[in-house]
Amino acid sequence: MARPRRRPAALPRQWRSAPAPAVAAAVAAVVLTAGCAVTGGHLEHAARPTAGPAPADAAGERVGALFKGRLDGPRMCTASVVASPGHNLLVTAAHCVHTAERGTEDGLVFAPGYRDRQAPYGSWPVTSVVVDPRWADDEDPDYDVAFLTVGEVGGRRIEDAVGANRLATGLGFGLEVTVTGYPNESAEPVSCLARTTSLSPTQERFDCAGYTDGTSGSPWVTGGDRLVGVIGGHEEGGLTPDTSYSITFDDRVAAVYREATS
Repeated sequence: MARPRRRPAALPRQWRSAPAPAVAAAVAAVVLTAGCAVTGGHLEHAARPTAGPAPADAAGERVGALFKGRLDGPRMCTASVVASPGHNLLVTAAHCVHTAERGTEDGLVFAPGYRDRQAPYGSWPVTSVVVDPRWADDEDPDYDVAFLTVGEVGGRRIEDAVGANRLATGLGFGLEVTVTGYPNESAEPVSCLARTTSLSPTQERFDCAGYTDGTSGSPWVTGGDRLVGVIGGHEEGGLTPDTSYSITFDDRVAAVYREATS
């Protein structure tokens, strides 16, 4: 069986260089021609929706890339800042940071607003990881979410530096969401507007191409700042770049959040 496309890179795997500027520009042009991009808050329709370059705005600064060890180490997944009493919390997919075989990944750092190999807000060390016991023990895909605490940088807490999305649970399906993530092969994040649909009572999906390796943990945001999902869950987020999944954000996610903030 092929390994799911969005599982974080194994430790021996080497850092993938970002495309050269000319190649990146050509890729971006193809992406924008083929699909959808967020422009002025509207969804541009095409025959086959495809993620385009994410806007460099305040909402995008809450999203970043997770690295192993340091910024020139392997890029693992995508994470984002979620509002918390301690102003120091991230959310991502559990499979990015904890496996039953290896336990919790150590030495992770987070770079919010990462673009073109630049980290405008620096790198923030992950100090703790909280997942549901049903993920920790059995990797149950219905519990594929994790909350990460990060330390201060220069005396500042991450939420104070870049802002945060608000955790929202129990909103159901059929929501229009913006999904922003970091493909490993790209020098910048991608984003797309899509509407969620139900896969099951505990799993949901959205259909937009372009979410390849590295996009696990990408936040699903509705209403500007309400966080209602992350790429993960069924098939660890999906076996093809065209369809992505998240566990349904309900009482299960709220319980993990309460543990992470207690």
